[in-house]
Amino acid sequence: MPRYDFTSQRLFMDVPLSAGTTVELDRGQANYLLNVLRLRDGDHVLVFNGRDGEWRANIVPQGRKKAALSIVAQSRPQPAAYDLVYLFAPLKQARMEYMVQKAVEMGAGHLQPVLTDFTQLRKINAEKMHLQSVEAAEQCGILTIPKVNELQPLDAALDEIAHERTIVFCDEGCASQNPIPILQGIKSKKLAVLVGPEGGFSQEEREMLKARKNVVAIPLGPRVLRADTAAVAALAMVQSVLGDWHD
Repeated sequence: MPRYDFTSQRLFMDVPLSAGTTVELDRGQANYLLNVLRLRDGDHVLVFNGRDGEWRANIVPQGRKKAALSIVAQSRPQPAAYDLVYLFAPLKQARMEYMVQKAVEMGAGHLQPVLTDFTQLRKINAEKMHLQSVEAAEQCGILTIPKVNELQPLDAALDEIAHERTIVFCDEGCASQNPIPILQGIKSKKLAVLVGPEGGFSQEEREMLKARKNVVAIPLGPRVLRADTAAVAALAMVQSVLGDWHD
């Protein structure tokens, strides 16, 4: 894999990208590059669209408020889309944004918000979640943008997941405190991670989850974690034992 360029500005643009083409920046993008970052004619940025890989592009100013990008050469090919499904109960404001961004950084390929008995937030803005995903991808060198699904009741979201995909859910009621042996016993390569709201899952939800053959409950250690912290911990453990951190 080509080495990631940590120093260049990265920009997501939902347009086709190929060498020799020119793409117009919108006003916000042009203002950011020209007036905030003070980039000039011929300076380069990295651009990606989630489909065609990452490309080196030169800035072509068109006055103080407009600019275009001249696409020069591909710097990294497009990797395969991430397959990990992340199901979560929406949180409020900044904690929700944090959780979405960290899920993207941790390799989630599908973001599925779910309604549970103790869910705090009963409505979501899917477009805002998409923009938060894009921002995380821009900052962290990620080339795939996860699909953001609309909010669904927990049981309906689970019904849509294929039976061959193992759903790992974080259960504060587990007798064990160590998730690693449980994760090591999972054989499926197709995975989903489910994290509940503040207050966890209701007893009825825990019983419903454990009755499903493709659901595995894991603990998250001896301490009580906030829902956004639990998301990072769970995704890190799953990726390290079973996912794309696993050799």
